[in-house]
Amino acid sequence: MSDTADSEIASGGGRAAQAATGATRKWVGQPLRRSEDPRLLAGRGTFVADLPFHNVCQAAILRSPYAHARIKAIDAGEALKMPGVVGVVTGADALAMTRPFGVGVRAPIKYYCMATDKARFVGEPVAVVVAQDRYLAEDALDRIQVEYEPLPAVVDPEAALAPEAALLHEAVGSNLACHRHIVYGDVERAFREADVVISESFRFPKYGSTPIETYGVVASFESATGVLTVTSNFMGPFILHPITARALNLPENRLRFIVPPDIGGSFGIKTSIYPYIALIGLAAMKLKVAVKWIEDRREHLLASSSGTDRVAYRELAARKDGTILAMRSRWYDNVGGYIRSPEPGCAFRPIGNWVGAYRFQNLEADAYVVMTNKSLTGPNRGYACGHLYFEIERMVDLLAEKLEMDPAEVRRRNFIQSDQFPYRTPSGGLYDSGDYPAAFAKALELAHYDELKREREKARAEGRLFGIGVAAAVDPSVSNMGYVTVALDPQDRARPQYLPKSGALEAASIRLDPLGKLTVILGSTPQGQGHQTIVAQIVADEFGVSPDDVTVVDEMDTFTRVWGISSGTYSSRFGSVGTSAAALAARKLKEKLVAYASYLMEVPPEALGVVDGAVREKSGGRGLTLKELAGRAHWNTESLPRGMEAGLEATAVFSFPEAKAPDHQDRVNSSNTYGFIAEVMAVEVDPETAAIKILRYVTVHDAGQIINPAIVEGQIYGGALHGLGGALYEEMLYDEQGQCLVGSFMDYLVPTASEAVKIDIGHIATSSPFTTLGAKGLGESSSMTVPAVLANAVSDALRPLGVRIRELPITPSRLWHLMETARRGRP
Repeated sequence: MSDTADSEIASGGGRAAQAATGATRKWVGQPLRRSEDPRLLAGRGTFVADLPFHNVCQAAILRSPYAHARIKAIDAGEALKMPGVVGVVTGADALAMTRPFGVGVRAPIKYYCMATDKARFVGEPVAVVVAQDRYLAEDALDRIQVEYEPLPAVVDPEAALAPEAALLHEAVGSNLACHRHIVYGDVERAFREADVVISESFRFPKYGSTPIETYGVVASFESATGVLTVTSNFMGPFILHPITARALNLPENRLRFIVPPDIGGSFGIKTSIYPYIALIGLAAMKLKVAVKWIEDRREHLLASSSGTDRVAYRELAARKDGTILAMRSRWYDNVGGYIRSPEPGCAFRPIGNWVGAYRFQNLEADAYVVMTNKSLTGPNRGYACGHLYFEIERMVDLLAEKLEMDPAEVRRRNFIQSDQFPYRTPSGGLYDSGDYPAAFAKALELAHYDELKREREKARAEGRLFGIGVAAAVDPSVSNMGYVTVALDPQDRARPQYLPKSGALEAASIRLDPLGKLTVILGSTPQGQGHQTIVAQIVADEFGVSPDDVTVVDEMDTFTRVWGISSGTYSSRFGSVGTSAAALAARKLKEKLVAYASYLMEVPPEALGVVDGAVREKSGGRGLTLKELAGRAHWNTESLPRGMEAGLEATAVFSFPEAKAPDHQDRVNSSNTYGFIAEVMAVEVDPETAAIKILRYVTVHDAGQIINPAIVEGQIYGGALHGLGGALYEEMLYDEQGQCLVGSFMDYLVPTASEAVKIDIGHIATSSPFTTLGAKGLGESSSMTVPAVLANAVSDALRPLGVRIRELPITPSRLWHLMETARRGRP
């Protein structure tokens, strides 16, 4: 046990003991086919666009053609005269009927659901037309006259901080939304005493989540009750419910969010739908009609959301034996025309794991969150961890190159060791469990690392550009909502009127029906992760029944579900906190059934257990089946013991005690479970075309207890392809005037099945002591590591040319230019 771990946590608290009391596992760990798939494959999915709504009107959005322009006047008179048009909503309505969204920074930024005074990025909503049909609404957009005063634009975050840069928000006085300079340990001393200091700069691209299903919102307002009901494919977190209610001037109990059973992918982006919920809600409230809006692909690429692009500078201090002593980093995150919740999450989301998998205790971060005339940013799969590991893992490779050491050996010398868990990082993260050296060794073994090195020597002797990359990453999941408040100085957080933020809870309810079948109701909605299958496996094991005996309801309705501000399906949280809530609810119901059977059988409860769908004597004697108990309890409540509440149901709310607010030294456990990823990749670069061919790709994961290996494999493949997109293909490109150059899939390239690579997948499992089943999250998966391992592999391949990868994506044109520049520069 490391002395950096909290002593009260070292014992595992009550969670490990709680997990040990679970039933014998028959279904958990099995690769069951997803129960959701038959209806989806048959076209019977219930996505928001498929839901039947009566007397609903359609909305179309007029968007700014300018990246930066003052809105002088809007004339919607001609549009209102068109047949079928119900009404028009403009920025004047937003000013009159709504308030700006709350933001998590001190800068006085006013962000409404549509442009009011100025348009600050191409595609920002300027007006909404509501008509009887979508095509009528689209036609009416052409009749709206908008008088713009074009203004200079700025798209680079560093240039945006220059005194002469175009100013987006006059009330702020600069384009800086947030700046924090945070130091842990004695960084200055570490750099003074270092044998080796290296530095490098990096650029990470702005790219999106690209779900199959785009945004969809249907809103209706009931004047008699004052309730606005919104159906949308919103993934959470539900902290955005009170933020949206406040913006619409509604009490929270008058804003109803409904999420349908199916969402066609999200990967983070549907967290950012809430401004459109407010916009379409505003239209419904003003016009007194139900309003439906389904986003098209051009709108989605132009103005939905994306991950932030970043410019970063890093320094690393080390001893000559490869031991890392400290890192310094300065970065500029480009959040677009405004900052909106949960930003500046990209800057601070991985704060607890800022050191990655390594033991060094001295860390300095200088974070700038900058507004420019690009579209807005928000969570994208791996939320900021792709940025983090691209930088850290490139720096570790540069250290290995400087010391002429094997990159794998440098990592081995710096890993946190298995006997140090739970491990407290200098920035406050509490890594729950792991064996990083073992997982890394397994990746090297699966990749036949020594053989790859021999193949590389042979290839280089033949003049071929062959390279090997390795990367390691801590995989954080179940974000603690308090991490965002690191955007505020400790002095601000210390004010008496300040309300600290923390938490990571999830809820589930379970019910036993009169015929002995089980129904589980979740407080989150999936976007394809297989929640119904996974929860059925867990509950089936708890009661000793078949998953077919368990029905799982994973729709969301804020009026009928148990939920909290951290609820939702994001941050890989379902595998840890969602499953824990379901298992705890099942165990609470089991306790009640045991107590009931104890009364009926006149046997002490400690002599009974739930086995094979019945409450039986542990000695193997008498028992009552779930059906028998359910029939008695539902049909004859008189049979219940005195004091027992009628009804066979239970609700559990699972939370983590270490999901605390940041302390006065900006330390915060920003996640609640921490997995591990080790990867090896071999590539060959064509010297003429600069095309990159991936020859071998190995990934090893530690996600704790694996509930369904088939679903895990799908997550890993999906994450790898998402990361591959950002590493090789995807980038939201803009010209100097802020015009988006990638408004369709003709220009915005994403990997398809043809670009999918073969992946060799391995696992080790170190159970989390903090979750009910020992499971950790896996949803972000290799999206975080592919950019790093690929950049390391390509850099290794081009090492004979002296080319280093410091910018993504590594497109053939960009790489060819680097190679040609290196060739011309050689003597």
